[in-house]
Amino acid sequence: MVALILVALSVGLDNLGVSAAIGVSGVDQRLRVRVGLVFGAFEGAMPVVGLFLGHSLARDLGSATRPVGGVLLGLVGAYAIVTEFVGERRHGPDAAPSLKRLLLLGAALSIDNLVIGFALGTTRLNIVVAAITIGAVSVAMSLLGLELGNRLSGPLGQRSELVGGAVLVLVGVAVGTGVL
Repeated sequence: MVALILVALSVGLDNLGVSAAIGVSGVDQRLRVRVGLVFGAFEGAMPVVGLFLGHSLARDLGSATRPVGGVLLGLVGAYAIVTEFVGERRHGPDAAPSLKRLLLLGAALSIDNLVIGFALGTTRLNIVVAAITIGAVSVAMSLLGLELGNRLSGPLGQRSELVGGAVLVLVGVAVGTGVL
């Protein structure tokens, strides 16, 4: 069980970083619920999907999951930076990412959980307990990240979306290179 908690914390670190980047634009209750549900669902479901995909596919995906997730996060961050310079500027809770963007972020963050699901399937751990634990830790770390980002939004002022995009790019690089 200790190993499961450590795995959950490890995969939840990128959720913390991405949620902090989202939080700098402002946080309201609706955003908390959306981020918690989307990130928790992806993080909890992907190990189960990984278990069902099987050994050979999980092994093939293993070396590519981090770079693919990192690139996707970096692209979302780059998009946020570009829209800050050329798009309509929105700040505060109404600047929250769309559901489509949250789904893309959730998928990118949880790609590595496919391989984790296969690995958990080779142990005596109950995969349902593992998925619920990983999902719950992900929700907690995502909400913590939102609050941290929200507390930084005041000092960042009108550049919060730019900073949030830059953080997403940095988290994408960290995930893609295996640092997170």
